Amino acid sequence: MRDSGCLLKVLWLVLCQAAAGSWGQANITSMLAPQADRVMALGEWEERWQEQRIGFHQPQVHKMLEAHIDKVLAGRTGVRFFFPLCGKAVDMKWLADMGHSVVGVEISEKGIKEFFEENNMTYSEEPVPTIPGAKVYKCSERNISLYQCDLFNFSSSIEGQFGAIWDRGSLVAINPRDREKYAALIISLMAKDCRYLLDTLLYNPELYKGPPFLVPDEQVKSLYGNGFDIELLQSLDALTDRTRAWGLDYLTENVHLITPKTI
Repeated sequence: MRDSGCLLKVLWLVLCQAAAGSWGQANITSMLAPQADRVMALGEWEERWQEQRIGFHQPQVHKMLEAHIDKVLAGRTGVRFFFPLCGKAVDMKWLADMGHSVVGVEISEKGIKEFFEENNMTYSEEPVPTIPGAKVYKCSERNISLYQCDLFNFSSSIEGQFGAIWDRGSLVAINPRDREKYAALIISLMAKDCRYLLDTLLYNPELYKGPPFLVPDEQVKSLYGNGFDIELLQSLDALTDRTRAWGLDYLTENVHLITPKTI
């Protein structure tokens, strides 16, 4: 009788966990519903670069990266950083100047060239044999390689895995329906000691359709929680005149540190 009682308790716990998981997923789906069908084609991003509609670009090193770089490095030197949808982020030069190496992926050739030119760097250009139509731009003296291609055509077979990832405007720019595919790609690029710094935004999606898109903390846990520890490092009010013009009444910026779980 005692064994059957224990079995019933175990079954009850399993059912409760399954119900909680189903409710959690339903809650995420409900939160994301206003933006679920929003799609940005790659050509639209390229048009933004051509028309200089790049309000997402910051001319200085991102304050979240500066504030938490020690946690990302964790005492390591010569770390290989990956920048998904890198644009012309000055963060890449900042890290390279510290002795780290940088690999980025960006769809806009204009953005990549502007990065090197605005930072007075010489660079080479060559095709990527494994990605038809792709190019890689390299600055050997700074150890920076930027791939001009669709992010989803990139893989660990091209550049291996990385010790750190800085995702400032990538997950929030990916079409919401592609997030599971995106997370799978990011996970495949993470070395065993990788420290992944993820920047996300919270706001009312009924007021603004994106991009950047809403990424609730619950979805971060859903995408990465199984094999990774997730720590919310900082949360701050990011509402500005520019984002008020989108119709928003609040905007919260969160930065998470995601690391592989240790057994």
